[in-house]
Amino acid sequence: MTREVRVAVFRPDDERMVDAVELLESLGAIPVPDPMLAVEPTGNTPGADGGGPAGDAPSDPDVVVLTSKTGVELLAEAGWSPGGATLACIGPKTAAKAREAGWTVDVVPEEYTSAGLVAALEGDVAGRRIEVARSDHGSDVLLDGLREAGAEVHETVLYRLVRSEGSGQSAVMAAGGELDAVCFTSSLIVENFLDAAAERDVEAEAIRGLNAAVVGAIGAPTEETAEGYGVRVDVVPEEATFESLATAVVEEAAPTYHD
Repeated sequence: MTREVRVAVFRPDDERMVDAVELLESLGAIPVPDPMLAVEPTGNTPGADGGGPAGDAPSDPDVVVLTSKTGVELLAEAGWSPGGATLACIGPKTAAKAREAGWTVDVVPEEYTSAGLVAALEGDVAGRRIEVARSDHGSDVLLDGLREAGAEVHETVLYRLVRSEGSGQSAVMAAGGELDAVCFTSSLIVENFLDAAAERDVEAEAIRGLNAAVVGAIGAPTEETAEGYGVRVDVVPEEATFESLATAVVEEAAPTYHD
C-alpha cells in the first residue's frame, strides 16, 4: 500500500489545478496546491487566414506551431483559425483542444517538447514561413532549431506568464520540512517558487527542504534550471506530461510494496 505523501503542485488556478489535485488524490497523495502562474493575454493573433497579423508577422505562414492549450483557447476565443497552414501542436492535449476548436492538426511530435517539435518538423521546413504562437517564456530551442533547419520563423506572443498573486505558501512549507515532494512543470515555476521563498526570507531553508524531499521536473530544461539553483532533481519522467510526472514523483516518494 502507498503511504500518503504531501506533494506541492503549481499548476495555474483553473481546470489544470483541479485535474492535478484529483490525479494526486487518486495516487494516494495529499495535494498541496500553490498556483505559481497566471495568464495575461496580449490580444495578439498569428498572421494566418482568419486572424490578424501581429507586429511584422507574415500574413500567410506555411506552418503554425501552437505549444499550449492556453494558446489554443485564446486563439479560438479571438475567432482565429489556421486557414490553409499546416498546424503543429506540441502534444496530445494541445492537439485535442485545437480539434475541439474545429481545426485540423497535421503534426504532433513523438516527444512533447520544443526539441520534439523541431525533430518532427525540421525535415520539411527549409524555405517555409513558420509562425510560432505561444507565451512570452517559450524556449529558444524551438525558434533556433527551426531556423537552423532553414525556415523563416516569426514568434507571436499570445500571453504573458506572471507569478500568481498570493502564491508561495509551499515555499514556507518546504522551508519547514513539511513537504514530501514537489512537481515542477517549467523553469519559470522553479524560479517563481524560489522568488516566493526569497520574498519570505526562507530561500536557503526552502532549498534545503526541497533537497530533503522528492523533486520532480517535467523535462531536462526544468531539471537544469532547478539544479542551477542548487536543487537536486530526483525524477524526470520519460514522457513530458503532468500525469507522468505526478505518477513518477508519488512512486518515488512512497514506493508501492506488494506482499
